[in-house]
Amino acid sequence: MTDIDLAAIDAERERIRETYLRPEATRSPSSARGLHHFAVVARDVEETVTFYQDVLEFPLTEIFENRDYRGSNHFFFDIGHGNLLAFFDFPGLDVGPYAEVLGGLHHIAISIEPATWERLKGNLDEAGVEYLEESGTSIYFRDPNGARLELIADPLGEMYGTKVL
Repeated sequence: MTDIDLAAIDAERERIRETYLRPEATRSPSSARGLHHFAVVARDVEETVTFYQDVLEFPLTEIFENRDYRGSNHFFFDIGHGNLLAFFDFPGLDVGPYAEVLGGLHHIAISIEPATWERLKGNLDEAGVEYLEESGTSIYFRDPNGARLELIADPLGEMYGTKVL
């Protein structure tokens, strides 16, 4: 990135905030109950299950055939508070590698208690997973499928000391 006018970007962010961010007291409740699941494409079912269940300690909760593609698995991991992270595999299809594209996935951020964050960081070290630690509360890394994940020790509804919910 070159020749970026940071002052103009900051001014645009403030304009959007002033135009669209309603005061908390005037916001209507969300129409959603919560995140049912977030689905990601898996390269290998067993490799994905081992990584998420053993390294990240997210229990596998179910696996069944994907209704949209015969022979494909749809499997789910509990990420807390009634939320699920799901995967599909597509045997026989030549799906390309993970890529960040407009409208696509940049990363999945999952809130972890600080003591658990430290333990999972140790699990990543033990498993030889490279990661980037930011601000002492976030770890960014790639899963076996190439998807970028963040384990964040901030509470749900907060990010780096800012209330976001």
